[in-house]
Amino acid sequence: MPTPRPWLYLGTTHALCEDCLALIPAKVVAEDGCVWHLKRCPAHGPQRTMISSDYAYWREARDFIKPGDLPAHFHTQVDKGCPHDCGLCPDHEQHSCLALVEVTDSCGLDCPTCFAQSRPGRGHRSLAEVEAMLDAVVRSEGGSPDIVQISGGEPADHPQILEILRAAKARPIRHVMLNTNGVRLARDPDFATALAGLGPGFEVYLQWDSLEPEALSVLRGADLREVRKGALAALDRHGISTTLVCVMAKGVNDGEVGAIIDHALAVACVRGVSFQPLQDAGRSPGLGKDSRMLPSDIRRAIIEQSNGLFGPADLVPLPCNPESITIAYALRHGNRATAVTGLVPRDLLLSAVPNALTFDAVPGLKDSLMRLLSMSCAGEDTAVQMGKLLCCLPGIQAPASLTYDKVFRLSIVQFLDRYSFCLGQVKRACVHVAQPDGKMIPIDTFNLFHRSNNHD
Repeated sequence: MPTPRPWLYLGTTHALCEDCLALIPAKVVAEDGCVWHLKRCPAHGPQRTMISSDYAYWREARDFIKPGDLPAHFHTQVDKGCPHDCGLCPDHEQHSCLALVEVTDSCGLDCPTCFAQSRPGRGHRSLAEVEAMLDAVVRSEGGSPDIVQISGGEPADHPQILEILRAAKARPIRHVMLNTNGVRLARDPDFATALAGLGPGFEVYLQWDSLEPEALSVLRGADLREVRKGALAALDRHGISTTLVCVMAKGVNDGEVGAIIDHALAVACVRGVSFQPLQDAGRSPGLGKDSRMLPSDIRRAIIEQSNGLFGPADLVPLPCNPESITIAYALRHGNRATAVTGLVPRDLLLSAVPNALTFDAVPGLKDSLMRLLSMSCAGEDTAVQMGKLLCCLPGIQAPASLTYDKVFRLSIVQFLDRYSFCLGQVKRACVHVAQPDGKMIPIDTFNLFHRSNNHD
């Protein structure tokens, strides 16, 4: 009798050698309820790497893939092939749902975990250079980008950060975000006051990570609890929309997922939490391959630790890049919430991707649903689309007045690294880093191959 393989063969992709970062073929297999890459580098031999701890959800994610939305124009030609022609090249499948504009390489924290490799005393981009990058994003997105996030380094350390934010707000950008470690917010009351004048259409992406000193010391090199507490209090006093951002590592902060969600719901200005698996790029705390927390691990932790708030049906793949991004929505009422994503029947979810047969009888439902299930949905548009969706669903009563402060969103966003890299996924990447020469490079490949930190 033939001997069966111990795994189920699912297909092939191109991945990376975890030692030399060479692009190599990988067999994709399912075994013991998990999904693995089996690969072999001519120089470094065979490698076996788990890419999902939940085979069923990995399969489900593939049902959500939708046709890509193209940028207004491409910036490079196909020459060497992905991932070496980034810019975006015509081989890329997605426009910039979220564009990052890095205004500085300087940061006062010098964290052990930093894919940008920022540190104190590094250089800032000039205001003119930043404005040119903003204009490049606008052109790339056909005149109206969805989300632009001002990042770094620590952008709040830039001496002209307020001018930069006002320049972004002066352009036809639907939603502007400031990515910050919170230090200046905690120490400078006038800074929070100035940021409050930028809304609506403005949000703070606040580095959070953990509520425990030990985890913060591993990830950030210091106990930053008082800094984070002060920053969040300042944002809440001014009613500035805020998303808490948590880099996740197994054995470090994986037991805090539920506590972080509860903490977020207890603060009125918080609109949600973004959980990001630690990307092994740039500076890394050296936790090793076994400390990787996969998106499927985070999804399971949310289900197990959120006290019944979010169930499996509430955490769904994002159609533009479903294997890398998971999303869930809830309606806030005080410090409690009711998950709503799971209220959408699964057949409606799947029929929206990519055709609309089931939606013909419910005008507006597909458009609202697909707008919500997009990385580019933010700010008041989230509340508008949520209201439209709830009104369209039979048997569900939408609140009479639904504004952004009543919406709570969880996201799991993976940036690919030497372990998780998959050529198919990187072609669907929709978070891009703007460059001074007008190029837009996916953050996954930028951190692995293209980051030079050359404006000291």
